[in-house]
Amino acid sequence: METISLKDKEILREIAYRKAELAVSQRNAEILSMWDALSKGIRRTPTVRLLYSNFRNEVIGSRLRCEGKDARALESSLLAPIVGRELFDDDTPVSPTLDVGLLTGAYPFSAHPKSTRAKGSNGYHIEPLTDDIEADIELFKGGSFYADPQKTAEYCAWVDEIIGDILPTRVTMGSLTGSITNPLVRMISMETYYLSMYDSPDALHEIMDTATTFFERYYDYLEQNGLLLPTNNFSPVAQESFAFTSELPSEGPITSTRQVWGFLESQETTAVSPETFGEFVFPYQDRLVKRYGLLSYGCCERVDDIWEDYLSKWTNLRKLSVSPFNDERRVGEYLRGTNVVYYSKPRAEYVTNRGPLDEDALRRYFKGVCESASGCLFEMAQREVGTIFGDFERGRRYVQIAKECIEEYWKP
Repeated sequence: METISLKDKEILREIAYRKAELAVSQRNAEILSMWDALSKGIRRTPTVRLLYSNFRNEVIGSRLRCEGKDARALESSLLAPIVGRELFDDDTPVSPTLDVGLLTGAYPFSAHPKSTRAKGSNGYHIEPLTDDIEADIELFKGGSFYADPQKTAEYCAWVDEIIGDILPTRVTMGSLTGSITNPLVRMISMETYYLSMYDSPDALHEIMDTATTFFERYYDYLEQNGLLLPTNNFSPVAQESFAFTSELPSEGPITSTRQVWGFLESQETTAVSPETFGEFVFPYQDRLVKRYGLLSYGCCERVDDIWEDYLSKWTNLRKLSVSPFNDERRVGEYLRGTNVVYYSKPRAEYVTNRGPLDEDALRRYFKGVCESASGCLFEMAQREVGTIFGDFERGRRYVQIAKECIEEYWKP
């Protein structure tokens, strides 16, 4: 790592002080009590957050002041967990540490996807490696995984020299991943994936089985090498949520993947029938779910049609993504009174449309979301936002309206 200039160090320490103060504030204590209630299955005030992952440059990049490359990277890491609180006054909990993710990862196939990204956009075009999975089955074998606790520790030591007296580092681990359909589609295109269900079902089953076995070996590797960490409290759960729970350990040693959170999704099969999902995806996901302590499921796909016959069978499911592509009232009926969090991801266009917020339309929409989630453990996170036009007050007002609608329309 590079030597940090005195000017950059002062900036970093200033931000560290801001984060540390937020962590011990009365407002943070109130927010933590909301997350604690959610984790214990208590239907109390739901949490609301505006997530900035798709407009990060507006809220972080535009505010970076450090000059050195490594200093700017650390500055970004310090600003990221406090964006929601400083800019939007949402219910993002702030930890009294700088959380550093353990360097680890897994990719299930030997070949890697190719894509072309549109300039200045999040959009991309897949460049398929094959349109015949049966003939090119070798592309889908192999895979690789790794973990580098030493490099993680070295980074933490470097950071602690700069801000450790204010904000000590803490190594965390996110929810275990087991995504198969996403990297598969990135290799062969959506069209080939869907046609393969009809043209080459045996080859597709072989690919799914091989990839599932790969992730099982990855989990074994983590267990056997003592690389598992608690996934609780501020630790991240995929889809930009948190791991607060009363059911899993918050301290080590962690010796089994059944002591941590896992995350699965299959957006790529949202357009197939429930029966087809049940044939080509569920049996393989089911094998991985058995390795997790708790499960968070879903991204933007529909889950309403696959709940009764499939997802409801997982007794360790605790968080279900409910995107606007679902029949939200139907999902609410399924989850009402259960211990599964209705993780709402509302429609984004109300905040991304040009011009002033249409507050009346927004309130009408939030009314429906809140009524659908009534009687459920309820967490709202506005994702898939491409821009707020650099208007932080726009984001703050959006969060305020969401909270007002919850207060008026959501019933525990």
